Amino acid sequence: MAKVINPADSIEKNLPAELVAFLQLAGKRAAARQEKLYLVGGVVRDLLLGKTNLDIDLAVEGNAIALAKEMADKQDNITVHKNFYTAKIRWHDLYIDFAATRRETYANPGALPTVSPSSLIEDLIRRDFTINAMAIGLTGQDYGLLYDPYNGQEDLINRGIRILHDKSFIDDSTRIWRGLRYEQRLGFQIEPHTLELLKRDIPMLDTVSADRIYYEIECILKEELPEKVFKRAHALGILKKLHPDLKADSRLDDRFPQAREVSFPHRPSPALYMALLTYDLNITEKEELNSYLRLPKLIAQTMRDSDSIKSRFKYIATTGIKRSEIYHLLYDYSLQAIMASIIVAETEEVRQNLRLYLDKLRSIKPLLTGKDLLKMGVTQGPHMREILNSLLDAKLDDRVKTREDEERIVKNKYSK
Repeated sequence: MAKVINPADSIEKNLPAELVAFLQLAGKRAAARQEKLYLVGGVVRDLLLGKTNLDIDLAVEGNAIALAKEMADKQDNITVHKNFYTAKIRWHDLYIDFAATRRETYANPGALPTVSPSSLIEDLIRRDFTINAMAIGLTGQDYGLLYDPYNGQEDLINRGIRILHDKSFIDDSTRIWRGLRYEQRLGFQIEPHTLELLKRDIPMLDTVSADRIYYEIECILKEELPEKVFKRAHALGILKKLHPDLKADSRLDDRFPQAREVSFPHRPSPALYMALLTYDLNITEKEELNSYLRLPKLIAQTMRDSDSIKSRFKYIATTGIKRSEIYHLLYDYSLQAIMASIIVAETEEVRQNLRLYLDKLRSIKPLLTGKDLLKMGVTQGPHMREILNSLLDAKLDDRVKTREDEERIVKNKYSK
């Protein structure tokens, strides 16, 4: 069972002192306006679990935009959305959201909600899961007081993911993807009734725009172990909503950890993860997925490049292949696609030559430049590019070492 911590103590222990002071000041200013301020959402969940979360969401029973303007040190550090009663301020290196407590109504499944001001309790019930439907008071005697009208604390203790009402996935089916993400991140379990409704409402994913679906996929790719979410989605029949032939099986258990290894100390890019997730699709299937999700250009191109590199594996593994030939086989492709190909390649010959390009060949350049060639008497024209390419090949294949070696090639073969 999860250990749940006193909210006030956890705020002091798990948030930076400067941020705690900011929240206390915001609470005092809200009280002076005769309004109430609350910490809400995922930060509350994580504080109750004794974890640090700097994604700060504040709910105001009152005028959230006005309070945000008071708390912003510069007016160009604030973004306001009047229609949604929200504002975001930049504070140091963080972005802090202020939102008026509000209710939501949905004109039809999958539609964006219509919002109107309401109480804290009504605000909390519009959220996705009970563990995210808690608040901590920040004003006056409410400071550190937990508001938990839907028993989220109990679900934290029982390590369960539970929706707040039976139409939750119908109203917003992106909650299906979020439920899997929280389940795998926290090591929790979607409770039986919620899981039953989730399976029932998988078809409702068709009611949501591609942009909103891709946003959820992007959030999964930022998780510490995204393969766990995709494998769970595959097991439940959710992954095939992205593409019928997309699979997340045991191969991800090998590919994704390698992606983290080759990317260390950085997190793997979404392009690398998506290239690995979709690697076994053919190019037509990849384009269908790209069309459905409207993927960013970099990701879509990386997926295409990975497919093209795969078609060149037999040439890359040719016995006695020159280093210049390896260079010209690969130089048009993205580095993320080459990294994906190294991870997936089945033969050591292919892996070695891909690594050779990535680690060394791609950075090799001739010492002579176009200006040097002009000084040597070479005239302007397409042949200048041919000369530079010849020098590059000579450098790649270790046929030249010095500037004098390169000048000798130019004088012997190309000078007037």
